[in-house]
Amino acid sequence: VYAELAVMFPVVGGIIRFPHYSFGSFASFSSGWISWLAAAAVTPIEVLATLQYTDPYIEWLMYQEEGQYLVSGPGLVVAIALMALYSAINVLGVHLFAKLNNALVWWKLAVIALVIVVFFAVSFNPGNLTNFGGFAPSGVGAVFAAIPAAGIAFSYLGFRNGVEFAGETDNPQRNVPFALIGSVLLTAIIYVLLQIAFITGLPEAVLGDGWANLAFQESAGPLAGLSLLLGLAWMAWLLRIDAIISPADTGLIYAGVTTRLSYANARNDNAPQALTKLNNRGIPYISIILMFVVGCFFFLPFPGWAQFIGFITSAFAVSFAPGALVVGALRRQIPDQERPFKLPGGDLLPILAFYFSNLLVFWSTWSINEKMLIGLLVGYVVFVVYHMTTKHSTPPIDFKSGSWFPIWLAGMLIISYLGEMDPSSAASSGLILNGGDGPIGIGLGAIVIAVWSVLIYYYAMSVRLPAQRAVSYIEKTPTDAPTTA
Repeated sequence: VYAELAVMFPVVGGIIRFPHYSFGSFASFSSGWISWLAAAAVTPIEVLATLQYTDPYIEWLMYQEEGQYLVSGPGLVVAIALMALYSAINVLGVHLFAKLNNALVWWKLAVIALVIVVFFAVSFNPGNLTNFGGFAPSGVGAVFAAIPAAGIAFSYLGFRNGVEFAGETDNPQRNVPFALIGSVLLTAIIYVLLQIAFITGLPEAVLGDGWANLAFQESAGPLAGLSLLLGLAWMAWLLRIDAIISPADTGLIYAGVTTRLSYANARNDNAPQALTKLNNRGIPYISIILMFVVGCFFFLPFPGWAQFIGFITSAFAVSFAPGALVVGALRRQIPDQERPFKLPGGDLLPILAFYFSNLLVFWSTWSINEKMLIGLLVGYVVFVVYHMTTKHSTPPIDFKSGSWFPIWLAGMLIISYLGEMDPSSAASSGLILNGGDGPIGIGLGAIVIAVWSVLIYYYAMSVRLPAQRAVSYIEKTPTDAPTTA
């Protein structure tokens, strides 16, 4: 759905800007705040990942307390310095950012490709795919719970960057669909091959106690651990280096994404206009400063990695979902607008996109979603304070047109609260799930959410902005790329 939107309107921070076109200020702030909060957490958590993987070689960066890695005093200085470095690279412009990011991406792809080929060549045990409990030995519930909680969905969130940077590419009609759709397909192929290579590469002896008890004494993760087990010390060292470089690249990317979300919120008049100020390279430098300051606060001790990643995944799912509704609304508001890339099937694909976003929220469990609720409520306080204290005129709040957002999310949170994930499956799969213990399980939850998704979709269509208002918002924020690359 975002391929259709981002090609039609290649604007900076599109994930926030698009809801504003169809549903107004309240809806765009609601999704924009959640999106910004999640994006702002990614760069600092990737900095912490870099420090954690570096810790075995520079032991004063972090320390362990109750099984968690926490930043030491000197480590905090290094973490802030890395945040400052990512900020400086973004300030210098999208051209430098693109060149550095391209180099790091090719490095990561080369390492992954090498690992896949070497594992298949050195050790291939296809029986691992069916033995030791067969498919989903810990239950289906653990499979779905792992999608948000174990970082699987998080691994695919990079497609959104093609939306946020759509206003800074020289040929959005060609580049944006390729970046959005192509990145998901290519990532899926790479990750599936990597997982098959890892699963079949394990010697059968190490699986004697089952998958739940598989562990490696290797700080750089299971891939490096398997490399040592297979006598590939050189590849283990390569993976240790990659474990430091890869999080750094992701942190650099999301420093830019967070900056553009701040810029987009301000362009929607939902944040101070200072955030739209550009330097001589066309970069919103005040937004970068805000990203740096807020990001440093995330270096304070936080919950375990699984819950933190689960929060980011659930929050991004909430911020993505409105895009599906915008596609349906804009087709009704501006049916004659040229759409260089248009999804087939009418409302079917937008409804499915909305439904699958809602499933991600449900699978994240109540223990994570309640934190997202707190974050959203804080955002609404910020929204009210901003509109009460700002000195320049702000657009109408358009609460009626955006009323579907709190109704939708309230329903999803109730379903999440009443949800039930099999605790035995969660325990045996190594996941920590503190979700609800209500009557709605995986299967019933999928049905309930399907009905809720359809109801909210068509309710949103009924309260959408009038066509004239939507056109006025679109004309106020045309394609406004600060620079191109």
